Amino acid sequence: MQRASGVIVILGTGGTIAGTAASDQEHLDYRSAQIAVPALLAAVPALQGLPLETEQVAQIDSSDMSHAVWQSLAQRVAVHLARPEVQGVVVTHGTDTLEETAYFLHRVLAPAKPVVLTAAMRPATALGADGPQNLLDAVTVARSPGAQGVLAVMAGDVFQAADLRKAHTYRLAAFEAGDAGRLGRIEAGVLRRFRPWPHGDQGDQGEALGLACIATAPETWPRVEIVLNHAGADGRVVDGLLEQGLDGLVLAGTGNGTLSAALEAAALRAQEAGVRVVRASRCAWGAVLGEGHALPGAGRLSPVQARVELLLQCLAPDGALSRPR
Repeated sequence: MQRASGVIVILGTGGTIAGTAASDQEHLDYRSAQIAVPALLAAVPALQGLPLETEQVAQIDSSDMSHAVWQSLAQRVAVHLARPEVQGVVVTHGTDTLEETAYFLHRVLAPAKPVVLTAAMRPATALGADGPQNLLDAVTVARSPGAQGVLAVMAGDVFQAADLRKAHTYRLAAFEAGDAGRLGRIEAGVLRRFRPWPHGDQGDQGEALGLACIATAPETWPRVEIVLNHAGADGRVVDGLLEQGLDGLVLAGTGNGTLSAALEAAALRAQEAGVRVVRASRCAWGAVLGEGHALPGAGRLSPVQARVELLLQCLAPDGALSRPR
């Protein structure tokens, strides 16, 4: 059972939240991943005196996120969640690939305790830095009674990992949740929840995924790529990838996962060659609907989430997973 006084472990991976710039007015020209997570914590007076621990898992710009860092992060999160005194884990991250890491942890860990990712759109040296408030809000969510599953907190909004999308390049409220909507919001330091906590236990499947990811060297993980449909798409990119060696292919289709005739023909050739192929949509909102297509749809998964899902399908011991909720 979670305790209200339980320890919250804060794992740092870098990102803009740990970035520095030459001027406190600079929001764009800065260096990510410069400040260690203990220093980020020290900059938030409201967190002092709480039972918190810190650990630096990585120190990178999240645009450089790798399978190796994903594996290390999943391992460390799992270790801390297994400790009975730990109530939850907070992960500081960059915004660029936050939705990918969140979905990966959601599928691999499916934790019964909260794992809360947070980030910032402005570096720590900015006059209006958003990182300190986001970190405080993330800890608030992680300490909330009954919290579970992989979540994300940005600009006061609380999201489930499965719904998360980065939707803006600059504004502080850079994330959305599409049709599903936010799980809740932090208001005056208190969480107001709009929907139930995500179900955190995927049973044997979640355990199998975790074991597969932990036991497999990241450099041997399957190669899964994303190809965008667009006016004039002729499929040669797919043919080139197939020649190089490919395990999975996500097609970011137009509209309801639609493809040009040439791209669809190339994708079918890849599928016939044994490549796992799935159609997602490049649209920000909505799912790929309908059955009966020769190339299966990704449902409500975004292209980057569908890529994570295909990667895990290839890593899973039985080679197949049931579609996530």
